[in-house]
Amino acid sequence: MSADAPNASPASPRLVTHTEIGAIDNTTGYRSFTAGSFTFSRDEYFARITWPKGAHTMPVDAFLRALMRDVAWGFFYGTVNFDDVVGTVNHYGEVTLFAGRYNDAYHDAGRDHEERFPSEVLMPLFKGILSDWTNEGFDPFASPMETDAPWGSKNGTNERAITRTRVSAKRMVGLPGDTPLRTDENGFPANRMFPDIDQSKPIIEPEPGFEGEVWAYNLFDYLSRSDVTWNPSVCSVVGESLFCPTTEEFSLPVDHGNDRCEWFITLSDEIDWEIKDKVSAKPRATVLTRAGDVSCMPADIRHKGFAKKRAMLLVWENGSPIIPELIARGEAPTVAVTW
Repeated sequence: MSADAPNASPASPRLVTHTEIGAIDNTTGYRSFTAGSFTFSRDEYFARITWPKGAHTMPVDAFLRALMRDVAWGFFYGTVNFDDVVGTVNHYGEVTLFAGRYNDAYHDAGRDHEERFPSEVLMPLFKGILSDWTNEGFDPFASPMETDAPWGSKNGTNERAITRTRVSAKRMVGLPGDTPLRTDENGFPANRMFPDIDQSKPIIEPEPGFEGEVWAYNLFDYLSRSDVTWNPSVCSVVGESLFCPTTEEFSLPVDHGNDRCEWFITLSDEIDWEIKDKVSAKPRATVLTRAGDVSCMPADIRHKGFAKKRAMLLVWENGSPIIPELIARGEAPTVAVTW
């Protein structure tokens, strides 16, 4: 099966539009997938990616966890590095698929490769890979202790896990007509890591006529009921200011390369952060954040987090679409504050 669309205008980078889904492999039961000149295939243990200048192998669990975030986040802000070699860059309507582009060794040796796709062309292919390669019992959104293993030949599917809808509130979680609160009744029990969370509800007493304007909810209770890890969801919106809380356990499955500053408030427990240069992947810092710590990730880095106990994290995003362009032109800083 293939999908083709018109190329971009001469002023834009040439858009690649060819995708293809291969036949079922007689040995493993999995299909292969093609996006432009990239191919994706898997066996019992590994995902294998090839391109005209090279090939790369990833453990299939790591690949599926990374791909799951790329799909769920809609390619997210900036760069989603599946590891030190393969990933995507979001251009908001278009997306670059790359291998070795942000790795000095590949880049210096001329082995890197990238192609730019319309987002609506690449996204269905990525969803197809997730659907075909995710076996029954494996949940790429879950921590390792909450899911079965992905290994072996083709064995069923887990569509429920990979088609979760990411929370994206219009104003605030729980407001009438907005995304609902999580409760036992609607299928969101408290996670095993949060047995001691206060589940009480705030008392709200709006003046008559302001019932739809004044709202509050117990964020700690809400987060304790998250059934996914490393998946920031939009829970409140004020203009372009987005509060995106999440729970973190094990490791962030991607290295996220920022295209804007990103504020982190650690709400509980602790998270280790590994910070690298966004382009070269050279190490820049390690940071340990504990409950109450506030930090800001600059726009010129990539970061990966590690949490030994499920931690609550508030991610504060400026969702303005013009920020990446301003930073690229040098008209906006890559850091949020200077002294």
